[in-house]
Amino acid sequence: MTGRERWEAALRREKPDRLPMDYRATEEFTAKLLKHTGYENLGAFFERYGIDNWRSLAPRYTGPARTDGADMYGCKFTYADYGTGVYRECSYHPLAHYGSVGEIEKEYAWPSADHFDYSGIKEDARNNLHRPLMAGGWEPFLTYKNLRGEEQSYIDLLENPELCRYIMGKLFEFAYKKTMRTLEEADGLALLSDCSEDLGGQTGLLYSPALIREFFLPLHVKMIDMQHSYGAKVVWHTDGAARGILPDLIGLGIDVLDPVQWRCPGMEREGLARDFGGGIIFHGSIDNQWTLPFGSEEDVRAEVRENFRIFGRNGGYIMGPCHNLQAVGPAENAVAMYETGLEECRY
Repeated sequence: MTGRERWEAALRREKPDRLPMDYRATEEFTAKLLKHTGYENLGAFFERYGIDNWRSLAPRYTGPARTDGADMYGCKFTYADYGTGVYRECSYHPLAHYGSVGEIEKEYAWPSADHFDYSGIKEDARNNLHRPLMAGGWEPFLTYKNLRGEEQSYIDLLENPELCRYIMGKLFEFAYKKTMRTLEEADGLALLSDCSEDLGGQTGLLYSPALIREFFLPLHVKMIDMQHSYGAKVVWHTDGAARGILPDLIGLGIDVLDPVQWRCPGMEREGLARDFGGGIIFHGSIDNQWTLPFGSEEDVRAEVRENFRIFGRNGGYIMGPCHNLQAVGPAENAVAMYETGLEECRY
């Protein structure tokens, strides 16, 4: 099977020839992995270990150029050093000083779906039909936090609901049109589309279910319905302990849950498979908080086997780390993960 065929079978809850596998990592870990394995690039590593990672189809930005180092929203970023690498963090929030919808309408220019060139997407898709293809999507409150600031964004949900709905609506309008045009240009070849929001923290939901249902889900269901209309399966990314809202997400029509941080409360694998395995496909789930960075190679191999038994015994599972592989972890553990998946997780 090709990587795409393998994913298609998993998404239908059928048994492919073997377990589909995906890859995600920080740049620092990827460099560490390639040095350890001796491969010149990830493509060679993927071929050796049968990794079927998706390819993103995306338009090219052609909008107004900025000379101040900001992104298209006006957000500026700095890099925080954590010892083994760096993370980009938003350091300037362009809507933080506004107190009303009227002020933003008067002074702020929103990005537009017309600021992108979609013409190369179809050719890119046709040249990569052997791979699962991802086209379009959004994660609105992540962008909202960059625009308003982390703390103020949480406050807005309770104290500035009108402003919150306005900004979320603007983000939706932009993402909806951009995603629709991307899927249109993909000409039915996109297997996947993204509709995400981080709803879970380490021990529970980041927001009350009531706030999620009021501010997030009504917009997400419109996006999901549109994505489905183009034949794409919808991948929902949320970290953490998100079990309390999973029935709502399944009710919206999501197809794939990513990344399944099973060590968080309520995210125990047996329970997820029992209660939700008939409604969603599981993606990820190899623990990246303890097993991959700090466990032994045998710990990793055992977890791959266990996940395959729980999530993948009847199809419906795509294996990978439950978030970016981090530079603190040994390259040997990543090799052990993919080697076990390739050699032992066959149907």
